[in-house]
Amino acid sequence: MTFGLVETLASCACLLFFGYFLQRTIPGLARLNIPAPVLGGLLAALAIVVARANDWPVATFDTTLQRPLLVAFFTTLGFSASLALLRAGGTQVVVLLALVTGFAIVQNLVGIALALSFGLPPALGVLTGSVTLTGGPATGLAFAPLFEAAGIESAATVAVATAMGGIVLGGLVGGPIGSLLIARHRLRGAEPNAAAKSPTQLSTDLPASEAEPLGEDSLQVHTALKTVAAVLVAMWAGTAISAGITSLGVTLPEYIGAMLAAAILRNIDDRTRWLKLSHTALDLLGAVALSFFLVMALMTLDLTKLASMAGPLIAMLLVQVVLVAMFSLWPVFPLMGRDYDAAVTSGGFLGFMLGTTANAMAVMRTLVERFGAAPRAFLVAPLVGAFFLDFTNALVITAFLNFLK
Repeated sequence: MTFGLVETLASCACLLFFGYFLQRTIPGLARLNIPAPVLGGLLAALAIVVARANDWPVATFDTTLQRPLLVAFFTTLGFSASLALLRAGGTQVVVLLALVTGFAIVQNLVGIALALSFGLPPALGVLTGSVTLTGGPATGLAFAPLFEAAGIESAATVAVATAMGGIVLGGLVGGPIGSLLIARHRLRGAEPNAAAKSPTQLSTDLPASEAEPLGEDSLQVHTALKTVAAVLVAMWAGTAISAGITSLGVTLPEYIGAMLAAAILRNIDDRTRWLKLSHTALDLLGAVALSFFLVMALMTLDLTKLASMAGPLIAMLLVQVVLVAMFSLWPVFPLMGRDYDAAVTSGGFLGFMLGTTANAMAVMRTLVERFGAAPRAFLVAPLVGAFFLDFTNALVITAFLNFLK
């Protein structure tokens, strides 16, 4: 049974909303912060495993749009790389960005050492390091073809398994670590009305291109076309940038050029206010592209290939969890100020480095609901996790890939 492009996209849509349905109906599942596209795609992959085991007919899908969707998502992330936004966040944003980027390097070095200790290729240590733990499922799947070219079999399946384990463990460990710091140092939160500006609220202090709200204008054809056109132009320019870098003998994923092009356009727009892009619209477009990409990529995985590597993967993941927990206690907590906001940020740090931004925010929300508001933490952490970390992590991974060639 062969599904064409339309049938494949329709299947992705159905699986996506089935994932949302599971989040709403299964108690506790939403608290684990497993994205709905991941739930839907993995269930489809499991269903295919069962079908093959019983010699039932299995559908084949047209995944032509999988790579363009991935590049489109990372292009929208590139539009978030604003120097004005980085400056507006203050020195603590720079400090936390340096910490998470530096720790991404540590994750990869430790991963390489663990892989070698199990007699596995060193590239596997990078794949199970910052690629999937700092990057999450999307980054893992994006880099999987490059790791398969480097000799890692079933890289996509390994990436998803590691990312899923990190998401779950990050959600479980972040809260206790934050609570430990708060109790040990006898810290107290701010009054509930001492709310910090979120990145969206902060945008009112930035150039008009960032501050432009989407609101009802999201329904206007002009706004939608301008957003899509900006992403397509950045993807087009990114193709030339990536080709130029690759010609120098550097291995990199195809979306790096598009991210760089988008970042350049974003910062030009911040200065000139020429395009006046709606960044809320860009975020929505990126979310749609990511959702369809994840479902499409996951539902075609062969999960049976994980069996032979389960033991080493579990051991490597547990070591990484201990490492992140230790790093959040020191140096993250002291460098972020040794106060209550620093403790909340340290809890969120585990979410960043083991899962996704959603993990970090969920951990931090749990802490402030119990101990009080942390306005600075809720300004700094989302800026780093939602706007800058994916960008710097991609550069770190690319550097490791080229070093291990």
